[in-house]
Amino acid sequence: MSTTERPRILVVGGGYVGLYAAKRIMKKMRYGEATVTVVDPRSYMTYQPFLPEVAAGSISPRHVVVPLRRVLPKAEVLTGRVTTIDQDRKVAVVTPLVGEAYELPFDYLVIALGAVSRTFPIPGLAEQGIGMKGVEEGIGLRNHVLEQLDKAESTTDENVRRKALTFVFIGGGFAGAETIGEVEDMARDAAKYYSTIKREDMRFILVDAADKILPEVGPKLGTWGKEHLESRGIEIYLGTSMDSCVDGHVVLKNGLEVDSNTIVWTAGVKPNPALARFGLPLGPRGHVDTAPTLQVQGTDYIWAAGDNAQVPDVAARKAGVENAWCPPNAQHALRQAKVLGDNVVAGMRGFPQKEYEHSNKGAVAGLGVHKGVAMIVMGKTKIKLKGRLAWYMHRGYHGLAMPTWNRKIRVFADWTLGMFLKREVVSLGALETPREEFYEAAKPAPAPAAAAAAPAEKAKAS
Repeated sequence: MSTTERPRILVVGGGYVGLYAAKRIMKKMRYGEATVTVVDPRSYMTYQPFLPEVAAGSISPRHVVVPLRRVLPKAEVLTGRVTTIDQDRKVAVVTPLVGEAYELPFDYLVIALGAVSRTFPIPGLAEQGIGMKGVEEGIGLRNHVLEQLDKAESTTDENVRRKALTFVFIGGGFAGAETIGEVEDMARDAAKYYSTIKREDMRFILVDAADKILPEVGPKLGTWGKEHLESRGIEIYLGTSMDSCVDGHVVLKNGLEVDSNTIVWTAGVKPNPALARFGLPLGPRGHVDTAPTLQVQGTDYIWAAGDNAQVPDVAARKAGVENAWCPPNAQHALRQAKVLGDNVVAGMRGFPQKEYEHSNKGAVAGLGVHKGVAMIVMGKTKIKLKGRLAWYMHRGYHGLAMPTWNRKIRVFADWTLGMFLKREVVSLGALETPREEFYEAAKPAPAPAAAAAAPAEKAKAS
């Protein structure tokens, strides 16, 4: 961290909003006008809409993350967490990955912490659940699913085999429906290489408390998506939830009980809980309360956007929808970040703020290779697509929305290779414990006295 006499713009969070806001500020700023500092516990931004394809092996995990230092070469990038903010002194406390916490003064503040998985106190969930918010979880889910096929192939115990081949997904929104669609696709391909496993031996279950899945694309496409997944042998239980999953024994509120080694939790998100320590005005669900200009209510030097912000939906309100708020999706995050960046620079120079206004352009979802749904909004017309064409729309939209040309090219290269080469079905589960084998080889042998004492103790006991 460098010291500077220039004003400091502190960006808390290096996700979609943090990255794009910092990039926009540096583009609009004059040379030497201010120092931009980005603080995040990870040194990279993850493009979350691609996590289901990472879990399915369609995209390399490295290609869905963007290194902050590479994209923001003229900014300070600090790897750590902002734990508290003193608004009176304009000082943030930063806790780095190693070493003691320190104070960091700022003049302007951007809150872009994003969201975390929304969970409930369900017995067994913390021990058994797998989230889908980070690239690490996407890689872990892929390796885990393939490991379950390895386990099922290698055992003669029918109960162990059944538990390994049962996959439960909680949450039927974009994340849940896309992930189960992609993972089922991968497992179907992988089963071809196992002599004792067929697709019919696997059981995929999708659970949601609502009465529909994929609500973002509307009821008709949501119904088609449900019917499509069911046609692939996926069981879908709506209007119910999970009561417990202790030791992998899943109990649903509708009475269904199954044993599973794989419980994927995608039942929504909530604002980062760290916001409660910042002393900012929060909405009823924990979001930072902002004005249409993305300024935090009651301040003129703090801005917030994205999943951690409660941003008024100006376009919807003009159309007569009262108390409309922008939904937490990449479509809004990208556009909010640009307006936020412009407003920070305008605020620094004493110019007026601009309101954020954006009309919904639709939604796209991929449900596996050549399978998807899409709703495109053009004025007052809604174009609804399904199947292969919708899948192309999904990949085209998100491929172009991926930050940096470096990552765009790599993602499209992965997809192009996938057209000609078969999908990889190798599990690299040892990545999670890479030192285990070396430790077993290098650990000290038992002391001779201890080794000799063991038979003696057995003789006494007998």
